[in-house]
Amino acid sequence: MPVALKAQFSDSIGYMRYNDQRGINVFETSKETPIEFTGIKIRLGGGFTQTFQGLKHENSYGKNTNQKLYGITPGFNTASANLTMDVALADGIRLNLTSYLSSRHHNETWVKGGYIQFDKLPLKGKLFDDIMKVTTIKVGHMEINYGDQHFRRSDGGHTFYNPFAENYIMDAFATEIGGEIYVQKYGFTGMVGVTNGLIKGNVDSVAVTPQDDNIRKSPSVYLKGAYDNQITDKVRVRLAASYYHNSSAGKNGNTLFGGDRTGSNYFMVLEPTSGSYTANYASGRLNPGFSKKIDAAQFNAFVKVGGAELFGTYEQARGRTNAETWSRKMNQFAIDGVYRFGCKENLYVAARYNTVKGRLQNIDDNITVERIVGSAGWFITRNVLLKGEYVQQKYLDFPVGDIRNAGKFSGYVIAATVGF
Repeated sequence: MPVALKAQFSDSIGYMRYNDQRGINVFETSKETPIEFTGIKIRLGGGFTQTFQGLKHENSYGKNTNQKLYGITPGFNTASANLTMDVALADGIRLNLTSYLSSRHHNETWVKGGYIQFDKLPLKGKLFDDIMKVTTIKVGHMEINYGDQHFRRSDGGHTFYNPFAENYIMDAFATEIGGEIYVQKYGFTGMVGVTNGLIKGNVDSVAVTPQDDNIRKSPSVYLKGAYDNQITDKVRVRLAASYYHNSSAGKNGNTLFGGDRTGSNYFMVLEPTSGSYTANYASGRLNPGFSKKIDAAQFNAFVKVGGAELFGTYEQARGRTNAETWSRKMNQFAIDGVYRFGCKENLYVAARYNTVKGRLQNIDDNITVERIVGSAGWFITRNVLLKGEYVQQKYLDFPVGDIRNAGKFSGYVIAATVGF
């Protein structure tokens, strides 16, 4: 007779980040956990977000047929939903699986990815014990740990970590197949990761173009270093630096700045009349298109003093497509200010400034995109959040003939979200 698998459902599993208010301002998972392993435990979680949008947009062409903008009016956007499953398989070994149940980019259920995280190894010996006291290993098809901003972004229906409705203009986020090794000690974290450099696996040969006959498919290698210190009960400081490199991405290309399979929370702004929610899923964002070759660095600083938070990002990326012979450069700067107050910091107000400047393919001069956002939020419970924002975004120096020439949009987005 087969032995029945005995497992129990639990709200808490060691070495994980919560999907609710408890997960805010958490970056890499800690090596310390108060939760003991007492057998296989399963934790089901999720994130659900419904937004109402009141945005308006314009460009320099008015009602010109070729450059006419998609008609938008205030209304509810497609609701987004995520489902997460965390499983404590053994002492210090956790499995994660995350699925998108509904999103703008993919309305059908779509697996984001999954990984196994080892904070302990089932190997006997003091050497292994000493190594794993400071080491974490992650292996799978997973969200890569490049930069700190991805810890604060909206991800489909899971928007609890983001005090705003939308992410950065140049949104660094990708799921790739590979592994990461972390070492944490005295507030310092060092990480090295190696992946396939692609959003999904394939064994296809690399396409040859007149501009690029390199058929070699290279892995992505990325590094991160961080220092995080709770200086006093009310003062916390974190500094982080990340670097990502791929010298020759495979078929379909690298998607570090275009890997979101859920979509923007600004629906159809600055999009053409021929556009659709699915095809034009990245409205309001800017993908530099470094699909063949890419080098990117992101520097982050986070300071929290009482209820006041400051989070800054400076990012520089360089790369090209397989149809180009030289690399272009793109720079991004962003600063977030958040003030949390009330019972258990359940209320907040926030402001963000975000700008991107650089070269796009087939555009001779530098372009600039600027965004200013103000927002406010209320955690009704630690699992229920209501937030709203007002945004203004401008597109500068885009050439005549581009739909974004003198483009701008403004208005509000209100989001009701659940995380558990």
